[in-house]
Amino acid sequence: MIKPRTAPGTLELLPTDQIAFQRMLDVIRSGYERFGFLPIETPAYELTDVLLTKTGGETERQVFFVQSTGSLEKAAAQEDPGLPELALRFDLTVPLARYVAEHEHQLTFPFRRYQMQRVYRGERPQKGRYREFYQCDIDIIGKDGLSPRHDAECPAVIHTIFTDLAIGAFTIQLNNRKLMRGYFEDLGIADADQQVAVLREVDKLDKRGPDAVRETLVGEGFQLAAEVADSLLALVAIRSTSHEDAMAILDRVQVASRGSEALATGVAELREVLSVLRDLGVPESDYALNLSIARGLDYYTGTVYETTLDDHPEIGSVCSGGRYDDLAGQYTKSTLPGVGMSIGLSRLFWQLREAGLVSTAESTVQVLVPQLDEAYLPQCLALATDLRQGGINTEVVLDGGKLGKQLRYADRAGIRFVAIVGEQEVAADTVTIKDLRRQDQFTVARDEVVPAVRVELAQPLDLPKD
Repeated sequence: MIKPRTAPGTLELLPTDQIAFQRMLDVIRSGYERFGFLPIETPAYELTDVLLTKTGGETERQVFFVQSTGSLEKAAAQEDPGLPELALRFDLTVPLARYVAEHEHQLTFPFRRYQMQRVYRGERPQKGRYREFYQCDIDIIGKDGLSPRHDAECPAVIHTIFTDLAIGAFTIQLNNRKLMRGYFEDLGIADADQQVAVLREVDKLDKRGPDAVRETLVGEGFQLAAEVADSLLALVAIRSTSHEDAMAILDRVQVASRGSEALATGVAELREVLSVLRDLGVPESDYALNLSIARGLDYYTGTVYETTLDDHPEIGSVCSGGRYDDLAGQYTKSTLPGVGMSIGLSRLFWQLREAGLVSTAESTVQVLVPQLDEAYLPQCLALATDLRQGGINTEVVLDGGKLGKQLRYADRAGIRFVAIVGEQEVAADTVTIKDLRRQDQFTVARDEVVPAVRVELAQPLDLPKD
């Protein structure tokens, strides 16, 4: 016999954990829709030449390719079969670029989309890192232009979602890559490739620490002058403590500039984003300026964000994103700037569960109707039908057995209420409701069962029953 085992790098949950995971998905979906984002889905696989257009060699080594047995035989017969025709998506951004370019003339701009689907990467599996995982993305795509005010909408959405998830205090940290590039120019780091490399190194500050980053910057890889590295590290150490403090920091950065146009633009954009963010009702205690936030991906060109849990900094960023100048330049001549954020839900769920911030959920079944006697099965089925029509999730025991065994089943399955129809209940036209959480029971008239159960479901469990 083949030993049953889960493929490495996948998140497979038991039902109660899956319910908790699904509820997080529902909260995220509700938050996205509340801000006017529209859902799309794209295929799990794309044409290889489309998917790999914007990637480098490292990404290509992490891609899962798709081949049928027929294509494998055909490839084996060719001297140089090349890459397979199809590949699984490794993120949702490249499929979005293809989607917008393909349907450009059917979409309304700015196009506001959300997408919540699995993606696939051939990374080395380890705790909390998966080869198959859920990403939950929002993006706002403009045509020929997009106001920086939209850069404030994404963190406002994320603030709403993380508040609704009730996983503790969090901070949305913001920076702007134009500001950083301008500052680099002032320090004499003018080469675009070197700027990108320095940005990537700066982005590792929280993981590696300032001493290690400084050693790298002045070492053989970068060969920055010691005073340049010190000035850069002084800048990226800046964190704001309030909205007014953030504005004052931007004033000081602007004054210290040597006239860099990129820096001035970055400062102006951050000012507008922070002002709109406050006007959107996001408390200033929940966002901050953090000039070390750079985001490693090259396509970010303006505002960048990371979200961290205040009481669990070891988890790292739980949501990130930023602004990019042109989403789909490889697929269309139109200029499609955009801004977006992404929640890697599989990793986030695992981290929150490990930190004790997510508990297993109760069953989605709210009522179990046991079968005490075969003779009363029609009454049990009719009761279950009434409960379901009343919007109450109900399961019926169809095989019967001892009541104690059926009650233990309900308790182990996480079902809170048991609606009993036995000889006495049928004679009196009543139903006995057992609440397995509060360990009590009551009897109600048969035609009052649905409203009675609704009342019980609406009561918080920590309150005594009236």
